[in-house]
Amino acid sequence: MPDTFGKSALLLSLILGIGGAQAASAPNATEAALANAHGIPHPAVIAHRGASFDAPESTAAAYTLARDLGADYLEMDLQRSKDGVLFALHDNSLLRTTDVAEKFPDRKDSPASAFTLAELKTLDAGSWFNQAYPDRARPSYAGLPILTLDEIIDIAQGNPHYKPGLYIETKEPKQFPGLEHDLKNKLSERGWLEPATTTESKVGQGKGRVMLQTFEKSSLELLQKEMPDTPKILLLWVGEGGMTPNTSKSFTDSGEKDKAAYYAKQQPKDKAEFIQWLDFAKANGAIGTGPSAALTHGGDQSYFDLIKPWMNKATHDKGMLVHVYTLDEPVDFKKAMEAGVDGIFTNRASELLKFYQRPAPHSVNQLLEKNGY
Repeated sequence: MPDTFGKSALLLSLILGIGGAQAASAPNATEAALANAHGIPHPAVIAHRGASFDAPESTAAAYTLARDLGADYLEMDLQRSKDGVLFALHDNSLLRTTDVAEKFPDRKDSPASAFTLAELKTLDAGSWFNQAYPDRARPSYAGLPILTLDEIIDIAQGNPHYKPGLYIETKEPKQFPGLEHDLKNKLSERGWLEPATTTESKVGQGKGRVMLQTFEKSSLELLQKEMPDTPKILLLWVGEGGMTPNTSKSFTDSGEKDKAAYYAKQQPKDKAEFIQWLDFAKANGAIGTGPSAALTHGGDQSYFDLIKPWMNKATHDKGMLVHVYTLDEPVDFKKAMEAGVDGIFTNRASELLKFYQRPAPHSVNQLLEKNGY
């Protein structure tokens, strides 16, 4: 997108010219200018499946909470129902986050995309959270439904005082031929592909109101074809479907006790492999990458350390941003920012906002109760 990058460079030169040495010496001044040129907050707070630490992921409770806390983006994984409706769900299977085994016992192992929207809407997508996290359980979470993209857009637009943007992943796009085209049609129909005419600095009304993300190179190419003017992120992974790793040892053969330790030791096979992915991303319209991180305390969100300072510098040197996934603790927020990232995917938007000195005026508890949960 040469025109966009040209505008970025122009904006940066104006910033540096007006702000003098102060702007030039500020941390990430160049990346902040690039983000601002795209209308993307810097650093960005990306609410991963909503405020999914405090409420069931990808439900109205999680998304309204993230919105009202002041997260910059509501993040979601997009799939398509059997009858062609776009909806948000992370897993290919419905078993982890719904009662599909009770409602449809004979089809419990079928992918979510094998169900019609009407069937998906009969499922309870909230009770699992109460069972998994009893310390955060709320009776009102029981029975929460799976949401369509339309419904999440309604939530994003539903607070008159603050409108977050949408950060949309094409999930398993090879299972859904034409998903990128369907997404363009829905966003266009809802008026989300053009910035609203307003002078207010609300993410959901600005140039960067929609971010598109994918792990799949082929989907990035299709997203660029369908929505060339919408900012895109290529998500990064090591192993199958991603970068060639520096070892061929499987987790089973590695001798590691848990997957976090296994992932932490895996890296792209060499620097050239990493750079190759950056080059592909930029050549196909991405304005940034979404790398994983190794977390200080491990856990099931701890993956490959792809935010080493040299990696972030290499990305920045190509005029791209770095949005890292998925961090929930201040110790990891600090490490990532010191390494040079430009935004963070988090399940704990409230904590990241505090870290960025943008605390919400109301507590998580107050907002949940205000929203009827």
